[in-house]
Amino acid sequence: MEAPNWSPDGKWLILNGDGVLFRLPVAGGELEEIPLGGVPAINNDHVVSPDGATVYVSAEDGHLYAVTAGVARRVSNDRGEGFRYYLHGISPDGSQLAYIGMDSARNTNVWTIPAAGGDDVPVTNDEFADDGAEFGPDGEWIYFNSERASANAQLFRTAGGVIEQLTHDERVNWFPHPAPDGSAVAYVSFPPGTVGHPADVDDVRVRLLEGGEIREIATVFGGQGTMNVPSWSPDSRSFAYVAYPVR
Repeated sequence: MEAPNWSPDGKWLILNGDGVLFRLPVAGGELEEIPLGGVPAINNDHVVSPDGATVYVSAEDGHLYAVTAGVARRVSNDRGEGFRYYLHGISPDGSQLAYIGMDSARNTNVWTIPAAGGDDVPVTNDEFADDGAEFGPDGEWIYFNSERASANAQLFRTAGGVIEQLTHDERVNWFPHPAPDGSAVAYVSFPPGTVGHPADVDDVRVRLLEGGEIREIATVFGGQGTMNVPSWSPDSRSFAYVAYPVR
């Protein structure tokens, strides 16, 4: 099980596993599979609409899908052979999706697309490796991680063509998740020298960035899927993450 979202009503965690999607009661209980209406096997990139009615998923065919009441609709476009969509964020009003587009040369940039479908809009367009694009609570800033400042991925945010760096340390920092009230940014931090965001890593740290200060929350055996999608509770008091079983 990977990549927990928190439902807007605060009652459920949405997780993926083995190519399908599940929900789990926050109060405890059994996993329930969420019907995806024939969508191909999914990966661990998924978000929930602000009204809770629709889940958006990235599938292994490289496309984005919206699923409402078990009925699926493809959102993404055909952008040429080898282009793939990796979903990470949805705007506070539910109108836009933020995703990472990977082209045939494996370059990754931040993009947006209307949740209803439409034209893709590039937010970054360069040779630097970007990932984890997620809207902030004001709907203007998009938070992401990038290697544009060093070989170690750091956290950034962008709006109106301006890019601001948020972290400046020796660790490899991924997947920034701003709290709904804007009070903090949760993220995962890999050991120095980590390449990408692999699975099965010791010393993966779950951190909060608050007022420019970093606070350690937990150290886990984890990695890819620990916390790579929006995972805050709607009241900004809690967030969810995954630790791997120790083999």
